[in-house]
Amino acid sequence: MSKNIFRTKSINQFLSETKQDGGMNRVLGTFGLTMLGIGCIVGTGIFVLTGIAAANFSGPALVISFVIAALACGCAALCYSEFAAMIPVAGSAYTYGYVALGEFWAWVIGWDLILEYTLALSAVSIGWSGYFGNILTNLGLALPKEFITAPEEGGLINLPAMAIIWIITLINMKGITQSSLVNDIIVVIKLAVVGLFIALGVSHVDPANWTPFMPYGWSGVFTGASVIFFAYIGFDAVSTAAEEVKNPQKDLPRGIILSLVICTVLYIAVSAILTGMVPYLQFKTTAAPVAYALQLVGYHWGAAAVSVGAICGLTSVLLVMCLGQSRILFVMSRDGLLPRFFGHINQKTKTPVRSSLLVAVVSSILAGLVPIGVVAEMVNIGTLGAFIIVSASVIILRKKAPDRVRPFRCPLVPLIPILAILFCGVLVVMLPTITQIRFVVWLAIGLVIYFGYGYKHSIITKAQKGTLTAPVSAAAEEPAQAPALHEGAHSTIEH
Repeated sequence: MSKNIFRTKSINQFLSETKQDGGMNRVLGTFGLTMLGIGCIVGTGIFVLTGIAAANFSGPALVISFVIAALACGCAALCYSEFAAMIPVAGSAYTYGYVALGEFWAWVIGWDLILEYTLALSAVSIGWSGYFGNILTNLGLALPKEFITAPEEGGLINLPAMAIIWIITLINMKGITQSSLVNDIIVVIKLAVVGLFIALGVSHVDPANWTPFMPYGWSGVFTGASVIFFAYIGFDAVSTAAEEVKNPQKDLPRGIILSLVICTVLYIAVSAILTGMVPYLQFKTTAAPVAYALQLVGYHWGAAAVSVGAICGLTSVLLVMCLGQSRILFVMSRDGLLPRFFGHINQKTKTPVRSSLLVAVVSSILAGLVPIGVVAEMVNIGTLGAFIIVSASVIILRKKAPDRVRPFRCPLVPLIPILAILFCGVLVVMLPTITQIRFVVWLAIGLVIYFGYGYKHSIITKAQKGTLTAPVSAAAEEPAQAPALHEGAHSTIEH
């Protein structure tokens, strides 16, 4: 078994599987993908975590923390772009790991991504609930604390957090066209709000607030980077929509890189203005730092607008995260590593309805019962782990298949992937020890499931035993049908 767990699947096999059940609707272009990326990136990080990181870790050097996190994500984004253009399949890092490293590492990445997206959905929905509750309170319609707070924080259940996940799930189940349209509208609103904050706040910057610039030292800056790394999670979600893209070889790399660049510029501008408007220690008292800063300088209407923008921002994050998680579960189930019941496309909506419902059930329960601090840190370590493995996969596949056609090539290999691994590795080390322990426990649970179920039910295992209903060998496409993805003499199942 030790050799078989590292068996790989060919790109052609993955591509042919995208046509099962008629495939998904390919309607997204560069603009739609970039908007999905921005929709997923700009949210909790800019509206919530900026204040937490400034007050507790980075101080005014929050700008440097954002730059460090951006460098880590930028190197990883280039690695993602190479794979996304070469393997336009919905599984994202899971699929890339299957091709480059084999089934075992694909499972590790996939299990890692399940952790990332499920907990990200929960964390963002809890943040959404907080802003929603504040708006209702300002309107004189305050909800009972018992129904907007997790049990660990003195409540019974966070109902708004659960409700928004189900609303988003229903939108995603309707189809990618509807989801993309809703996301585009929301992104325009929240970008306008971020622009409003920059325009209003820049004239109220007091350079004295930037002193001391690095109150917690470099250790605080890197810890701050590991915390606000959550703010950048989202560009990788672009690759999960690969099976719904019109021209994935060109559009996917553009969407990934453009969304990350735009959001990085916004983050640096907002963090510089935010810490210049308000002494960093004052952010210890608020969970809405952007609105709080505007209130302090007298822009109460601006603070209200930011609250609305935050609600919109968090909603679009939920929309894209929910979409990404359902696609990853769908592909893993289609491969047999999870129950194949969830690897089904609804013929009417062309969406993975069953996996979407599973995501909604699990993430809404977590959102209703678990506090935000715990889930946010677990999201970060899950994402960093995935970035490390994808970056390593680029180096390995360049060695294993140097002649394989790559519509987009990550520059300066192996330097860029190595930098991504080093940056992400440092950020993992800087996370709290309890988070690292929880992550190891999660991976251990995943290994039990893989060896107890996934390995035995994998479509590769069934093909080798001759028990697969639809033979895997049928997945091999002629190179002429997919010239941009020609694999030469690679077989359907590689060992």
